[in-house]
Amino acid sequence: MPIQIKTLDQLKVMRRAGLVVAQMHQVIRDEIKVGMRTDALDVIAAAVIKRAGATSNFLNYHGFPAVICISINDEIVHGIPGSRIINDGDLVSIDCGAIIEGWHGDAAFSIGVGTVSAQDQRLMDICEESMWRGIAAGENGAKLTDIGSAIEQYTNSQGTFGILREYGGHGIGTEMHQEPHVLNFGKAGQGPEITPGLVLAIEPMITSGSERTKVLSDDWTVVSVDGSRGAHFEHSYAICPDGKAFVLTAVDGGRAQLGRLGVEISELLR
Repeated sequence: MPIQIKTLDQLKVMRRAGLVVAQMHQVIRDEIKVGMRTDALDVIAAAVIKRAGATSNFLNYHGFPAVICISINDEIVHGIPGSRIINDGDLVSIDCGAIIEGWHGDAAFSIGVGTVSAQDQRLMDICEESMWRGIAAGENGAKLTDIGSAIEQYTNSQGTFGILREYGGHGIGTEMHQEPHVLNFGKAGQGPEITPGLVLAIEPMITSGSERTKVLSDDWTVVSVDGSRGAHFEHSYAICPDGKAFVLTAVDGGRAQLGRLGVEISELLR
């Protein structure tokens, strides 16, 4: 499939979908607590989507049975909400999305619940920062692999972490997963050029141990083979017609985080 290039009007609709995802994230951050079932968070997220007049792009996606993915501790991605209870000190990753008028938004975050260990907090901080470094590297005129190279270089500069090989970011638009696939590692300067109208979901996934993973018997939940904990952060961002980036799933469009990295965001979607 060719890479889908969006018009400004299409990006404006994607921004609306992105803001629904941002709202889902905020509500989950506010509501998550020790002792609650993971499927309670799915109900909360579904209510946000309904109130916004959006639809879920996760529910029934290749048979996935929920609105959010919720992955705990050694579960890295694609965990299914259910009867599991969130315990003190758990590292929880949430991934969710929304569709407005056929256009998709997708983003993820990790959060420590209750008493968070310094090791887990550092893992999450490094994963999140690597995402922002990747987005900053994916500027107009850059090459696609500049993103993964920036993610890998930053992550490796912080210590020994496992960067997942089998999973990565992706194009997004009229489908949740489109070309191109975006690796979170590799050599810079390769792949297609990043141009106005391109929208990418950048999502590093790292562990405190090995990058090796396996899928559980539910055919969805991805866990680390060595039992190490993982973190997952994701934002969907666009290159606007003015050649500047804008983070569709961040409330401020990425102004604060990209600004400190020297990247000026577009005003076309404000």
